[in-house]
Amino acid sequence: MNLKQCIRTTIAGLGLFVSAQSLAEGLPVPVDGKVVDERPAQVQERVYPLGGLRKISNQLRVEGKIESRGEVSSVTYELPRERSANEAFTAAREALQKDGGYPLFWCQARDCGENSLWANEVFKNRQLSGSDEQQAFILLRRSAEQNNTLIALYSITRGNKRAYLHVEQFVAEAPLGELLPTPATVMRELLDTGKLDYPDLSGEPSEAWVTLLGRSLKNNTTLRVSLSGTQAEAWREQLVKAGVLAARLEVGDAKTDGFHVELIR
Repeated sequence: MNLKQCIRTTIAGLGLFVSAQSLAEGLPVPVDGKVVDERPAQVQERVYPLGGLRKISNQLRVEGKIESRGEVSSVTYELPRERSANEAFTAAREALQKDGGYPLFWCQARDCGENSLWANEVFKNRQLSGSDEQQAFILLRRSAEQNNTLIALYSITRGNKRAYLHVEQFVAEAPLGELLPTPATVMRELLDTGKLDYPDLSGEPSEAWVTLLGRSLKNNTTLRVSLSGTQAEAWREQLVKAGVLAARLEVGDAKTDGFHVELIR
């Protein structure tokens, strides 16, 4: 089944008309979006950046990356003039997160680096060429039994003011293992959405995740958060040991399948 056939999601602006079951079967589609590029599933080596892109001495430079082999499929949409790239990107991101996907890397504007590298080197799609200021990228990992699936969203507004949303799915041939978000992505998500959801973190806190979340929270010492989940007390204890002030951490009662962090405003 190709990517277009498996799509079942409808997004209207920031309003979502989608069931959890239908989203699990496919990917978000912008309302009135026109398909301008569609690439059926092919097995290939794939590299996804985990940092802004730069080229130094004609070599692509990135802070981190995920490299794996698997099935890649994608669709690029041209958006109607009344809808912005940011609007479509946000709606698609929110739909995927609602279905249990969590960001591994999320950047916007110049934080993503050079647009020409995303268009030509990463996606090999010249229709995604535009301004560095008008781009956004997010790489999400699906949870539970789909945790070997990554979803990439890339939005861009071109010089002619036309907006595009690129949606790509990668299904790895071999287990991806433990993949952690970048600290900057954790903080961006927390500040932008007010929460963090990690459905797969239902057991005892792992050292790697404690280090990551502790580092992220220590980068902004004014934030207070609540922690929910069956192991919330253990997470609080470990984060305090990692250097986060106890007064900044509360145990909450939010319903969650894994580990939930919520910003206390």
